[in-house]
Amino acid sequence: MHDFDALITDRLRAIDASGIRRVFDLAASLEDPINLSIGQPDFDVPPEVKRAAADAIAQGVNRYTQTQGIAALREKITAQLTAEFPDTLGPSLACGDSSLLITSGVSGGLLLAMLTCIGPGDEVLIPDPYFVMYKHLVTLAGGKAVYVDTYPDFKVTPERLEPYVTDRTKLLLFNSPSNPTGVITPLDVAGQLAKFCSERGILMLSDEIYDVFQYSGEPRFPSPVRHCPDVLLMRGFSKTYGMTGWRLGYAVGPTPIVEQMTKLQQYTFVCAPSMVQVAGALALDIDMSDHVKAYGEKRDRVVEKLAPHFELTVPGGAFYAFPKVPEHLGMTGTQFVERAVKRNVLVIPGNVFSQRDTHFRLSYACDNATLDRGLDVLAALAAGTN
Repeated sequence: MHDFDALITDRLRAIDASGIRRVFDLAASLEDPINLSIGQPDFDVPPEVKRAAADAIAQGVNRYTQTQGIAALREKITAQLTAEFPDTLGPSLACGDSSLLITSGVSGGLLLAMLTCIGPGDEVLIPDPYFVMYKHLVTLAGGKAVYVDTYPDFKVTPERLEPYVTDRTKLLLFNSPSNPTGVITPLDVAGQLAKFCSERGILMLSDEIYDVFQYSGEPRFPSPVRHCPDVLLMRGFSKTYGMTGWRLGYAVGPTPIVEQMTKLQQYTFVCAPSMVQVAGALALDIDMSDHVKAYGEKRDRVVEKLAPHFELTVPGGAFYAFPKVPEHLGMTGTQFVERAVKRNVLVIPGNVFSQRDTHFRLSYACDNATLDRGLDVLAALAAGTN
């Protein structure tokens, strides 16, 4: 008889099940819970994008594409990036397309990047708090996650990175707007980070999946790519267009890195879904600013209702907030979440995203009525009246 457990690698055993899943297990018996835990937009894919995908399927666009992606989508992305970053990405994109890869979501791109750049013993700087996937991707690649403490304001700066850099440091995982905090790194600081990494031979990977969800009123997102062409940039369609289940993103950056990611994609994902690539080319022409404005208003509701009761860094983007559990309650983030679940509200404990267990994450990607109900319960819990 096989001992199947013995076949599982130590590398995979080092990865625990998602703490988010544990929250859902706690909530399994709840009827109609107030769900402030989901990290996906509550709006649907634009109708014209749906039609484009359906038409592509009907017309037989159901086979493998080129590993690097279809020409129509690549051309659209190249044009947009050249317009946004004329002095940094523009020259490299004009020289050819080997610095751009269409991926199966940003998550797929992150996996390719880790397996391309990180080997046993290599160190990856991860500002804490962080997206839950980051540390596990580093583990899968055989690397070591090095957590850079950014509490209490969650600002990522060269001064905070410097003490953690060693001769094994190869990569910085940078996420702005941040999941779980919603914090946006200002443009000047993003430029300082890019320079810091470039001078030390560290690859800066900029995960910008929430790039359109910024509430400053600025016309462009403050990406470090505006300062430096050596950044590995990743963006996607999941959040902007509600296409979370469609799995479409892209990576653009240093040609030697992207070429190796493309080779690896050929033997793993093969290509991003063909019909989704067709629809993605159309999606890039759609104005989503009304949805972004609505989410900015949701952010304001969160701050208005929670700031009097919690220590809260105001989110500048994405659709999350990361409040600190009031000290007078004498409980961890996990304990607070358990209490919230008992009141029918689903939020995520901070230790899912951090080495600390002092905060919790809520998502305001839901309708306003649900959001208000949940915020009222959380405020009452903080005040000790619920």
